[in-house]
Amino acid sequence: MTKSGIIDAVAVGFAKPEAPLGYRLEFGDLSQRLSDQPSWLIALRREGYTQFAEAGFPTTHDEDWRFTNVSAIAQTPFVLASSKGAVTAKDLEQFDASAFACRLVFVNGHFARTLSTIPELPKGVTAGSLAEEIATNPAAIELHLGRHLNFYRDAFCALNTAFIEDGAYVSIPRGVVVDEPIYCLFVTTAGNAPAMNHPRNLIIAGENSQAAVVEDYVSLGAGHAASFSNTATELVAGESAVVSHYMIVRESGQSFNVSTLRIQQGRSANVSTHSVLLSGGLVRNNVHPVLAGDGGECLINGLFMANGRQHMDNYMLVEHASPHCGSRQFYNGILNGQAHGVFHGRIIVHKDAQKTDAKQTNRNLLLCDDAQIDTKPQLEIYADDVKCTHGATIGQVDENALFYLRSRGLDDISARHLLLQAFANECLDRMHSVPVRTHVERLVAEWLPETARFSASGPEPGERAWEEVG
Repeated sequence: MTKSGIIDAVAVGFAKPEAPLGYRLEFGDLSQRLSDQPSWLIALRREGYTQFAEAGFPTTHDEDWRFTNVSAIAQTPFVLASSKGAVTAKDLEQFDASAFACRLVFVNGHFARTLSTIPELPKGVTAGSLAEEIATNPAAIELHLGRHLNFYRDAFCALNTAFIEDGAYVSIPRGVVVDEPIYCLFVTTAGNAPAMNHPRNLIIAGENSQAAVVEDYVSLGAGHAASFSNTATELVAGESAVVSHYMIVRESGQSFNVSTLRIQQGRSANVSTHSVLLSGGLVRNNVHPVLAGDGGECLINGLFMANGRQHMDNYMLVEHASPHCGSRQFYNGILNGQAHGVFHGRIIVHKDAQKTDAKQTNRNLLLCDDAQIDTKPQLEIYADDVKCTHGATIGQVDENALFYLRSRGLDDISARHLLLQAFANECLDRMHSVPVRTHVERLVAEWLPETARFSASGPEPGERAWEEVG
């Protein structure tokens, strides 16, 4: 069948023609290339594509996207990035992941075994490529892949589902404790044409298991074209499992990064998720835990730090679906230059979720007059025996604290740096994995000095506006 014939079959057979031509072309190619995969996966992709074609990209008229305009993504003619990016081990040295024994490297969404380091793991633990697992053990993947992520409410999730091909796969059997974090480095290579990748990650933690997983998103190369990384992670925590998940985004100013973490928690499961957003033209961070079993606990902890004209949007949707569960949300933002930050935290307490204890806090520092933050804490409570609170603050560096530090001999830049470090540490202190915290502390320390210098002397010139990318 010709390429045009594939496109016609896609459009007529199961998708409306409203989908942009580029996505139809790419989906047609992908469908032909993976036509020998299990029928359930082919059907899942088609369902995702159909939903994306019908819904289209969100606009600012959609309440969940009220403060974030994604028209730059919608109008850019992205093509799927090549899985054969010329990346070497030396290229990755700048991202310094030496603190992690288990390192999985993905280039443009595809597993790079030669760049990865996988030590001997506890018996039964699997850490590697989702594509390889689909090829060798599709029945195990079918039990969970696409079962929890609701792509009918988010076009980006639908788009990711349409292009499921590879990503990280981590499986921890019942009762197994993985002491060292499993580190996943996702590298997007820059090119001369706009390129996209759609990593799909699946993390399964069995009953009474313990593990920590890190996702670190970076850009490589000096290309001037826009890049689009659209990732989705499904994390399934079994009864009494203890799981820590870390999301780090430090991509280039020409990049768009949209990520969704969907967490399904069983009875008495304890899950903590930590997001650290450090750079990127436009970053959207979705976190959606569902406390589906009695006695579950969930921590949603985050730090976002934006410079220039970067745009960082954090959307938290916490669903309490069972009684006696607790959740805590703590998000801190530091915004400099003409950066725009968004925090939309939404807690839903369902009718049967009695004895819910939920707290939501968002704190923000604006270092320049042109920096902007939109914050929207939100509670929806349908049970009558709950304890729920939320709050948000927006302010600038405390001049009294600054004066105190300067009176003790610190110069202005050093004093500002110390105060910003203390503000960031409120989030870093909640990270209990020593290798991960050390890694993040180094990244934050690299970000702060320049910001403190600019905030002391005035607004920085700013990076290229994300609205103009592509």
